[in-house]
Amino acid sequence: MKTLAETQLLSRRGSFVLLLLLSPVAGWGQGGPAPEIYSCVDAKGHRITSDRKIPSCNDREQKVLNPSGTVKATVGPTLTAQEKMKLEAKEKVANQERARLDEEKKRDRALLIRYPNEALHQKERAEALAQIALVRQAATVRATELQVEYAKLQDEMAFYAKDPKRAPTKLRLQLNAAKLALDGQDHFIADKDLETARTNARFDEELDRLRPLWRMNAATATQ
Repeated sequence: MKTLAETQLLSRRGSFVLLLLLSPVAGWGQGGPAPEIYSCVDAKGHRITSDRKIPSCNDREQKVLNPSGTVKATVGPTLTAQEKMKLEAKEKVANQERARLDEEKKRDRALLIRYPNEALHQKERAEALAQIALVRQAATVRATELQVEYAKLQDEMAFYAKDPKRAPTKLRLQLNAAKLALDGQDHFIADKDLETARTNARFDEELDRLRPLWRMNAATATQ
């Protein structure tokens, strides 16, 4: 006498065979493509087979079976709109991270081509700083000249200290122009100081990236 489990197993096999025999896929058995059979266990614990995706198992994994009953593939659960949005957002972040890493690798390769060793990197830093220093020095000289001119005009203006309105219009205009020129030159010099700091920071950042790359290249060369 068969047990209940054996009876259920025979029933499932019979249903599967019957489903294969009644499959609407044309040409199967005459060289046509074999039908795809979906199988899953639904939320109530019932095993279901079908020749198409099973709606009651959309929330869970479904197996795609070969005619022999072996697993051909698996189909993941159908996502809700919210789940799909979360998955797409996660994939977007992952793609952005991969793009960032690829961009870093490209930049590292470009740096290595430009600076194959530290001596060359230091040489270019020194040249860049020297150019900025040269411009700053010229600006400092001009600022000194403007300061002298401004001081002379202030001395002339001191004659009208008790009543500045009596000062000639030309003198007042010259004094204002000299002050603006001096302020502009001071701003220009300050900007050159900032450019020096930015240049040093850029070369420092490059050096931090290049040193490990140089070590890796040196280790590879000795192997």
